[in-house]
Amino acid sequence: MRRKLQVLIVDDEGLLRDGLCALINLEEGVTVAGAICGATALQTLSLPTTPDVIIADFNALTVRGAELVIAARELWPSVHILVLTLQKNEESIEAAVRAGVDGYLFKTDRRSDLRSALRTVMEGRRHFSPPIPERLANGSINQQDHTQQESDGLSDREREVMKMIARGLRTREIAERLSVSHKTVEKHRTNLMRKLGVRSAAAVAAYAISNGYLQT
Repeated sequence: MRRKLQVLIVDDEGLLRDGLCALINLEEGVTVAGAICGATALQTLSLPTTPDVIIADFNALTVRGAELVIAARELWPSVHILVLTLQKNEESIEAAVRAGVDGYLFKTDRRSDLRSALRTVMEGRRHFSPPIPERLANGSINQQDHTQQESDGLSDREREVMKMIARGLRTREIAERLSVSHKTVEKHRTNLMRKLGVRSAAAVAAYAISNGYLQT
């Protein structure tokens, strides 16, 4: 028997999430592997099988987009990520594209649109709701103003370390590239978390991705 497509739902608890789960389970060859509220729940999540697709509302109260993408792909490198949200503003779409999602749908789209999106991303292609401008879907998004990045309170070296963290480099690798000690890199990492008000390297990476630092 052919394995069903496994979908993990990431959204706030409530009727909308329950309805989405029920809708997906009605699709032939597709099943909901689980439903959680945010990226932090991934660390303790126990699923019977690896998810093929994550459907997430990046604008839900408990979901931080870029952080979710990083955490999910650390666990399942080949997982596809679809955003399903009510947010239609360009800022939200840009942030999702920067985070590296495979598609972006609106909760006002049709059931057939979701079906098509699941099929498209599983074929290795990206899927964006038709109303989304092509320049956004293709990643031709606005760059963050360089002067804005310079006013972020970070030193040049801290920004450099932040970009390397966002690209997945470990402390030892960063130290080798910068020709500094392991302890120096750890200090920069600590300073970054303090200045950005976050508590993990994944959150540092998420900040860098969401704010366009990897595009400069």
